[in-house]
Amino acid sequence: MRRLILLRHAKTERVQPGERDRDRKLMKRGRADAPIVGAYLAHHGLAPDLALVSPAERAQETWRLVAAALDKRPRTEIDERLYSASPQKLLEIIADPRKARSLLIVGHNPSLHEFALQLIASGNAEAREELRKKLPTSGLAVMELPIDDWSLARPHAARLERFVTPRLITAATE
Repeated sequence: MRRLILLRHAKTERVQPGERDRDRKLMKRGRADAPIVGAYLAHHGLAPDLALVSPAERAQETWRLVAAALDKRPRTEIDERLYSASPQKLLEIIADPRKARSLLIVGHNPSLHEFALQLIASGNAEAREELRKKLPTSGLAVMELPIDDWSLARPHAARLERFVTPRLITAATE
């Protein structure tokens, strides 16, 4: 069994004239939301073995804030392919040989959302319906795949274990 965790970067500022999209930074709300997701991962024993992170500043900043909440910092790789990856490319990326049993990807929409929808075949119906609507900033989708090797990952093979957002996490703790 393998665990795949998809995390959309936290809320960012809009691109400014003359600024590159990949240089966008997190807004105040994004800097507040990312640690909530990190604490959730730590509290539920969901820390990954390996994190693949987009080279975009907003994805890297999100991961730094999430990882700071974990007891043990996972191996981290900045993967250039994640910046503009299609769902098919994301499937190829996770199929690369690696020893991680639990893999987290910090990336972007719409591809991350489409990828999640392509992979999921079962799981909590309510969570699947919420995820079908959208994968918001700082949204976290945790999936289980019944495989022994990442190269065996296929569409419609994953079970959605949980789908959370900072708002849902905060509401559950109030």
